[in-house]
Amino acid sequence: MLIKRLVSSFVPSSGFSSSGGPRILKTGDILRQTRTFSELDVLEYAKVSYDSNPLHFDSKCAQNAGFEAQLVHGMLVAALFPRIISSHFPGAIYVSQSLNFKLPVYIGDEIVGEIQATNIKENKKRHVAKFATKCFKNGGDLVIDGEAMAVLPTLAVEEASM
Repeated sequence: MLIKRLVSSFVPSSGFSSSGGPRILKTGDILRQTRTFSELDVLEYAKVSYDSNPLHFDSKCAQNAGFEAQLVHGMLVAALFPRIISSHFPGAIYVSQSLNFKLPVYIGDEIVGEIQATNIKENKKRHVAKFATKCFKNGGDLVIDGEAMAVLPTLAVEEASM
């Protein structure tokens, strides 16, 4: 289970070369990580964020609000995006993020976070990259989408370190 939670993948664009050299990020490339959030994750996030909304802790309250069960904080799920970027580009500076929450995420849902490079520009030996950001649950339902921008120290894609 731990291995499954830490899975990271790189899906290159059609122009990607696997010649054995460093993988270089190109427009169209996709990076993914999978995570399943637990009750402990929700509790720890609530402690640091001070978000103690009962929808995250009380199943009855969540059901009365029209949900199936306790919710995982949307911002905790969205934290997959900077995690993906920083694990592949150590030293990256996260500049902006827009988010649209589409569906609820429940404790135990398997979430796949995905970023796709949509625009890359060089700026003073660094690279400003714009990404389409998406999270899917349980094999395909879109739960979050948006856009992120980050300043990357290099376009060389490192293996995810967690």
